[in-house]
Amino acid sequence: MPTPAPQPGEIPGSVLLREIREQPASLARLLEHRDEYAAVAKASSPYGSKLVRLVAHGSSDNAASYGVYAFGLLPGWTALRDSISLSVYYGADTDLHGSCVVALSQSGQTPDVVEYVERARARGAFTIALTNEAASPLADAAHEVLPLAAGSEQGIAATKTYTAQVAALALLAGYAAGEGERVVDGLEEVTSLLADLIPVLERRLAEVAVALAFVGRMFVIGRGSEFATAREISLKLLETCRIAAAPLTATDLAHGPVAALDGLFPVWTIASDDPLLPAVREAAARVHAAGATLLVSGTGAASIPDAAYYVPVPKPTLPLLAPLLSVVPGQLLAWALAQAKGLDPDRPDGLTKVTLAL
Repeated sequence: MPTPAPQPGEIPGSVLLREIREQPASLARLLEHRDEYAAVAKASSPYGSKLVRLVAHGSSDNAASYGVYAFGLLPGWTALRDSISLSVYYGADTDLHGSCVVALSQSGQTPDVVEYVERARARGAFTIALTNEAASPLADAAHEVLPLAAGSEQGIAATKTYTAQVAALALLAGYAAGEGERVVDGLEEVTSLLADLIPVLERRLAEVAVALAFVGRMFVIGRGSEFATAREISLKLLETCRIAAAPLTATDLAHGPVAALDGLFPVWTIASDDPLLPAVREAAARVHAAGATLLVSGTGAASIPDAAYYVPVPKPTLPLLAPLLSVVPGQLLAWALAQAKGLDPDRPDGLTKVTLAL
């Protein structure tokens, strides 16, 4: 896929950076479809769906991790990342009556996600496609299709479609809970915060990247809704910077991985100002005690002592939307660190934009 010509003020060839910058506009476009999200949430009611099965791959699956919390905290429904393999490859004959399937895909073309939805629909589930491509096999397979409205995403590493998926899940869960307008207000606030935040973070992360150019491995810690952020930041570092980045919950770190830490093994800690902050603070203390370099970001970054690098983000009025802000430092570090390592983040080796086979 050819790289588009840069716009005024852009870095030549930087598709990834341009699409990171486009995220506020992408979220604004998504909100133009709020009525469609409200209608689909209402359409799910006759199915009695209180169990949400989220299916996806890659960045979309990371967004699905967030969906577990969006549906659990807003309408109080049980949501889980379901196994595609169990249905599609093992042929498990599961009764899905009373389930709502939400399938996430930027392209809407991943074959086993499409097949999962087809099978789930035949087995009694109410099926929803969340995709950037309304004219796609996934959209055709589902009962309902909801647009991400992110615009054409040409970067191999997903950025604006990831944040659009997170916002879309919050919006759908909000309308399912009868709180759609509160979520809309929160997303409008986040859109404004992002527009102000991205230029500041670009400069900050460029500085951090120079210091971390030697890094070949990293843990990324997040808990609760921010575990989705930890997974997504890890993926961005893996695919653009060749860093062996592994996402962990704050609790996971203490159960073995802390033994791997040393002065050349940085740990990125995502600290949100929420009920899980004490666990994250304890994990950060273990990292510091092990002599590892600590990088802290998130709405609660200021409450974590002894970090080498701080990258705070503002706290939104609706705390559930914090992951839309906390993922951006990871996106920007991936871009800046690839530059520092002499890599091209727009053309990672061995990757293509659309997964047509697995």
